[in-house]
Amino acid sequence: MDISKQIQTPEYDFLRNHPRLGNRIILLGPGGSYAYGTYQENSDLDIRGITLNLPSDLLGLTQFEQYEDAHTDTVIYSFNKIIRLLLACNPNTIEILGLDDDQYLIRTPIGQELLDHKHLFLSKRAAKSFGGYAGAQLRRLQNAVARNTLPQKEREQHIYRSVKHALEDFERKNDMHSKGRIHLYIDQSQRPNLETEIFIDAEYKHLPLRDYQAMFGTMQNVVRDYDQIGKRNKKKDWDHLNKHAMHLIRLFLMAVDILKKGEIRTHRTQERELLCSIRRGDFQNQDGTFSKEFYKMLDDYEKRLDEALKYSALPDHPDTEQVEQFVESVNRRAVNGDFYA
Repeated sequence: MDISKQIQTPEYDFLRNHPRLGNRIILLGPGGSYAYGTYQENSDLDIRGITLNLPSDLLGLTQFEQYEDAHTDTVIYSFNKIIRLLLACNPNTIEILGLDDDQYLIRTPIGQELLDHKHLFLSKRAAKSFGGYAGAQLRRLQNAVARNTLPQKEREQHIYRSVKHALEDFERKNDMHSKGRIHLYIDQSQRPNLETEIFIDAEYKHLPLRDYQAMFGTMQNVVRDYDQIGKRNKKKDWDHLNKHAMHLIRLFLMAVDILKKGEIRTHRTQERELLCSIRRGDFQNQDGTFSKEFYKMLDDYEKRLDEALKYSALPDHPDTEQVEQFVESVNRRAVNGDFYA
């Protein structure tokens, strides 16, 4: 697919015509499989980009974080929002800084400045951010495999561990420990179709309703994703598992590059054959479980990540002072309209 020609078609006219996009876009490129180099004949095209905030966002009352076009799977982040995500080494967004030169569809002078400053966002936080995403992928794999191979009592244990991890992640990120507690446990179920079931005891005081809703939504999503496995046809389930397995290894590869080499390398040309072999099911057994070779490979990459973190020359946290200076310089030009050259 010629992506540069594709985005010139009428369905992508919003890139040129929307007042927040057009000449305010500083970076634009493919996301997903086309970014990683793992696309197949039927792969969807995802487009990701960054656009400058309007003066009214920076000096007035308007707010803007991102523009989404669901029809074309396009997401364009505001400059200020992408900076916050990059400081957290967010895997879904930092990859736009690691495309090959010829993958960029738009790269303005300010966009090039951002690429030139990408080292400012690299820190040992990558181990936690990428490792956390990889862990989420692993739990999906374990849950899905357990769905089809284990008795209900043992499957409930898998769900319990996944929900507990998701809850701990949410509590850590949102500082929930000072507001109360949740106790998760497994006990005998009164439902005729369940032998055991996960139960919850919650004790909170003065907790905002939205925080409460978000916390329970996080746990509910884990259970819902788990329950959905097996409700579609088996071939589609296994395709999804292979895709998760591929991204699991890809996340480890990117994290090791960041920690060991200080590089963001999104386009995985050197590992394309390995990743594609996982995607097409070469490491999956006939019953849908994954082979010993896959888990051995996974264990190896986890050890590589631990070693890369141990000897990484990156700082513990990004250089926020230099990032602040760069952001202020860009936003001054965004306000003054001095970003066309």
